[in-house]
Amino acid sequence: MTSPQKKVAIFTGNRAEYGLQYPIIRAIADHPDLEYYLLASGAHLQDNFGNTKEEITKDGIEVYGEVKIEFPEDTLTGTAHAIGSGILNMKTILDRLRPDMLVVYADRFEGFAAVISGTQMGIPTAHVEGGDITEGGALDDSVRHAMTKLSHIHFTTNEDASNRILKLGEEPWRVHNVGFPVIDLIMDENFASETELKKRFHWDMQKPVVIFTQHSVTTEFDLTNTQIKPALDAMCQLSEEGIQVLITYPNNDAGGQMIIEHIEELKSRNLGNLQIYPSVGRYYYHGILNYCGNNGVCVGNSSSGIKETPAFGCPTVNIGSRQKGRLRSDNVIDTGYDIKEIKAAVEKALYDLDFRRRCDSCDNPYGTGGTGKKVARILSETEINLKLLQKKMTF
Repeated sequence: MTSPQKKVAIFTGNRAEYGLQYPIIRAIADHPDLEYYLLASGAHLQDNFGNTKEEITKDGIEVYGEVKIEFPEDTLTGTAHAIGSGILNMKTILDRLRPDMLVVYADRFEGFAAVISGTQMGIPTAHVEGGDITEGGALDDSVRHAMTKLSHIHFTTNEDASNRILKLGEEPWRVHNVGFPVIDLIMDENFASETELKKRFHWDMQKPVVIFTQHSVTTEFDLTNTQIKPALDAMCQLSEEGIQVLITYPNNDAGGQMIIEHIEELKSRNLGNLQIYPSVGRYYYHGILNYCGNNGVCVGNSSSGIKETPAFGCPTVNIGSRQKGRLRSDNVIDTGYDIKEIKAAVEKALYDLDFRRRCDSCDNPYGTGGTGKKVARILSETEINLKLLQKKMTF
């Protein structure tokens, strides 16, 4: 008699985090001893952030349920309200589903709500991408480490992160360095070709491309307007000089709506080389990074500019403090919030041949793939018992 499949609930709260989890979702779906139940929440369900739930269904992934999160205002108070509503609504769907395990990713407030709800209901919870550091003003570190201490299994993306979790007092048998999951897709070359990019974005594939995404810095909420304006002005100047610029929306942290309003104002300028999309989806985003590895640059303050670009040899211009402390490769140029500084960094990334050669050969500290299958195997082999649920401090 075969054992029943483990029911694994997987939580996703925004487009970027879903893209990072996709290899894990697929591997769990393909594993004979596991059954996945995807719970979509946050920006996936918000029209003003692209309603990216549609991207999930296009991937052939079934959404079991929606976890509504109320975000009444674009403020830090609104974030606190959102976490509270997320806990309550996550509780309702978990009570109906009764999963054997819950998988939650990284450091965002939606995932924080999911972890609180799940662990307080006695559901064994696996946390992906714990132990990282981003000291740059977002609340990421505090939330990420809190999620680590609540969770029962830890899937890290690098050795430094594993060691950091051990120093938090977690038992070694709970910690697994599996690498960065999205590298699975990159190694499979599962992204748009230059022909597909040309057709969708009408680009001249002989000219450089800048892909730009800048998020708010939650602990510098009051500076959101002054931080985004010079970056967008720099993008406009670059587009006027013939560089093809594609701007995507930020995530739905406090301050995100303010950034979107500034982005939307650019449409009135009718800049021929500048395009704006709420989201381009993982398939096209990785295709753009692949193209930029030869003739372009990733600009902004997204973690993807630090963690995904090395796999493509793609230069990154990282603006401001949001990714401070993040483990990185040699393909990153850091700048402040100054138009001239941002432009000079982009031009160096585009035209400095020595720097581009360094980017092309840079090592990726986040692994070489196979993460999804590792996670699925470990979940399938993990016994659900009191040893798993009753955590011990090693110090």
